[in-house]
Amino acid sequence: MHETDEDLEAMQALLDATYATAGSHLRGIVSPERRLDARSLAARLDGYCLLSLATVSAAGRPLVSPVDAIFYRGHFYFSTGAEAVRRRHLERDPRVSGSYVPRPEFAVTVHGSATVVDHHHPSMTEFKETLLATFVPHFGPGFADFVEEIPTYYRIDPVKMYSYSRD
Repeated sequence: MHETDEDLEAMQALLDATYATAGSHLRGIVSPERRLDARSLAARLDGYCLLSLATVSAAGRPLVSPVDAIFYRGHFYFSTGAEAVRRRHLERDPRVSGSYVPRPEFAVTVHGSATVVDHHHPSMTEFKETLLATFVPHFGPGFADFVEEIPTYYRIDPVKMYSYSRD
């Protein structure tokens, strides 16, 4: 877990604000006892996440596809190829929604905007080290080359976030 106390406070405020505006259907599923607080959620999101990410096409249609992601400092981060359709969508319209549902008993969903992050910038050293520590065990040592070659990562700046746990 990489979140600071300030990150967790901001995340908790977002989780609470999102829940406060939820409709009756969502509240019927995500009852108070099935909600996770920020610290518990961040702990469960430590490591590799296969995030289902929706972008907006030029025609206004959603396009969902999986992206390799990490949760770091209260935000999901992901990359995409320079030639990917997803990248063109994000350049035109940064609005995204993402869901991580590794099993029926746990889910987290986020809605917001994707912001370009220069992971090569010296201020992002810890983030880059986290990428390598997270993904090299999954994808092998060649992932380090990938991190060096890919031009950008994206951070999802959330406007809504909710979680569900039946564990």
